[in-house]
Amino acid sequence: MAERTRQRVPKRIAQTVLHSLKAGVVPRIGLPYITVVRKDEIAALLHDFGVVAEGGASFHFIVGRYGAGKSFLLQAVRNYVMDKNFVVVDGDLSPERRLQGTKGQGLATYRELIQNLATKTRPEGGALTLILDRWINTVLQEVASETGLDEDDPQFTAAVDKKIGAVIASLSELVHGFDFAKLLNMYYHAYIDDDDETKAKVVKWFRGEYTHKTEAKQELGVSIIIDDSDWYEYLKLFALFFRQAGYAGLVIMIDELVNIYKIPNSISRQYNYEKILTMYNDTLQGKAKYLGILMCGTPQTVEDRRRGVYSYEALRSRLTEGKFAHVGAQDMYAPVIKLEPLTAEEMLVLTEKLADMHARLYGYDRQITEEELAKFIKIEYGRIGADTKITPREVIRDFIELLDIVYQNPKTTVSDLLDSEQFTGMDDDSTDDGGGKQEKNYTEFTI
Repeated sequence: MAERTRQRVPKRIAQTVLHSLKAGVVPRIGLPYITVVRKDEIAALLHDFGVVAEGGASFHFIVGRYGAGKSFLLQAVRNYVMDKNFVVVDGDLSPERRLQGTKGQGLATYRELIQNLATKTRPEGGALTLILDRWINTVLQEVASETGLDEDDPQFTAAVDKKIGAVIASLSELVHGFDFAKLLNMYYHAYIDDDDETKAKVVKWFRGEYTHKTEAKQELGVSIIIDDSDWYEYLKLFALFFRQAGYAGLVIMIDELVNIYKIPNSISRQYNYEKILTMYNDTLQGKAKYLGILMCGTPQTVEDRRRGVYSYEALRSRLTEGKFAHVGAQDMYAPVIKLEPLTAEEMLVLTEKLADMHARLYGYDRQITEEELAKFIKIEYGRIGADTKITPREVIRDFIELLDIVYQNPKTTVSDLLDSEQFTGMDDDSTDDGGGKQEKNYTEFTI
């Protein structure tokens, strides 16, 4: 077989990817080096975000079992849309962070999203101030180009004020838009006057960090603050503003919906599902523009009619599949995208990429052969119940551990580990024929 061309992955990225995957979490960088599947799902989502960039809106649930690749897909899409000039906010729900709450849980989610606000040039998050400053600089440059005036000319200042005013006027007609626009104008003038203290106060307000209206009134002259009940309305305003500031729009990514499913109080759960319904309806009815929303959860979290999303009848009736959808023939443009398990062949390609990355990170020639890779996958997918229970997270974690052990213990070979009872797992991947005889249950797999 001809030697194939291997990607040269920077060591910093390789280390982050391998360490994250071994710990069972999705790395925020380096995903393009290991993305081998989910092309249909990514293509469908990017098509929708193309509509978002033209002034539309979209909403999708990504559904899959624990470890099936939901968070991986979410991060992969995050990288793609940032490359398309979208602003992205993402966050995980938790017992302290919900979509709706009476004790600040909704506001806590908003704060998490704004803290993680990212762009192509600031992918790690914390990009709000960068966007505000970039917006003002862009306006200044446009006015200078259009008028040919010097920045010290009073007519230049008037022209800038007029251009800023046009952006602000387009927002002030929306819910909470007046105060939002007022604060944008305040930030602009503080920027021009080098008033860093006022700029910091405005950013504090945008981040939802004011807890009392009287404090906001005293410091900024606005009698409203972002709270549990209206934080989503401000994200809609941000989506429009980001478009005015030169970006394609805003994408909201929310993971761990299971934390709504786990809320013990049924009324509290219903309030959270009502918030999801509001967001879903806004995207379909034209009440939101330049806004894409993705939410991730397990099948039970979505489909359970007692506690899940489908327990809220208005959502269930909108989200359930039609008569023609079935496994193997999914409608990727449907509001609920179900992730099918990775095939053995797809996992083989992924492990090969990880083996190359591991060898480059630690500076050795890759030792594991294609036959050994195939044997590893064959054993993993040959376990009883693997067709319904195996997840990419488990396989990847096992594989990276195997590479680490062989590298650190030169006298141990890949074959030694693959043939060991600890890995073949006689208790897990064997069947009893009723007479005490145990028989391996391997699926057919070839490369």
